Amino acid sequence: MTMQLSSRIFLGLFCLLVAILLLAPTLVVIPMSFNSNKSLAFPPAGFSWQWYDNFFTNPEWLLSLRNSFLIATVVAILATTLGTLAAFGVTRAAARTGGLLRAILITPMVVPGVVLAIGIYAVYLDTGLVGTVAGFVFAHTMLAIPFVLIAVSASLEVFDRRLETAAASLGAGKLTVFRTVTLPLILPGVLSGALFAFITSFDEIIVALFITSPYLKTLPVQIYSSITRDADPTVAAVGTLLFLATSFIIVAGLLIGMRRGRT
Repeated sequence: MTMQLSSRIFLGLFCLLVAILLLAPTLVVIPMSFNSNKSLAFPPAGFSWQWYDNFFTNPEWLLSLRNSFLIATVVAILATTLGTLAAFGVTRAAARTGGLLRAILITPMVVPGVVLAIGIYAVYLDTGLVGTVAGFVFAHTMLAIPFVLIAVSASLEVFDRRLETAAASLGAGKLTVFRTVTLPLILPGVLSGALFAFITSFDEIIVALFITSPYLKTLPVQIYSSITRDADPTVAAVGTLLFLATSFIIVAGLLIGMRRGRT
């Protein structure tokens, strides 16, 4: 009993240490965003809200945020639709065929980002998609589909197909079966895939640097430009806001999951 208690304490302390190591770089950004000096520095000198004010009043930052949100929303919708359909095809194909299709579809996760960016840029030069919303959407959708495929496939692996057979035997058509039986049961996987697709697009930087233009910048590109140009603490303010928004989404998801588990 004493040994089990010691093991639990040790594992708890180890998990706490790992959590601190993972969160430390992010938490350092928060005080840096309130620095009164016009440079990134830790510990900060003084206290000021000017960098948050600069973010919400600077047209370049707001436009890049709007571009990222618009592109990521469209990508989430497209990638979720295509990735869900692909997951159905992979999980219900023959074992060898499904494995081959899965390997092909997750290729964007395996290939180095720079290699993909060069290939996409070369294609976009000939098609005139460099610096366009459509170009960003197509490229980011390709990068996001593997995440949707994995999330939805995990839900389909534990899905009992006998429920579909039972619904069909009662006269339900294929679309009705999918809408009333299949989709509600795999919805957590679909929503997880949509969230991953949104984040993948919103946070993507490597491909975006290759296909961006002075007239269309996403938020990661704007952050990179600001860091390389003047490195003002506005970047830290943006990072803090994104951290808080992400934390809110994660906590909300955990609370919803806990509430569903109780019911």
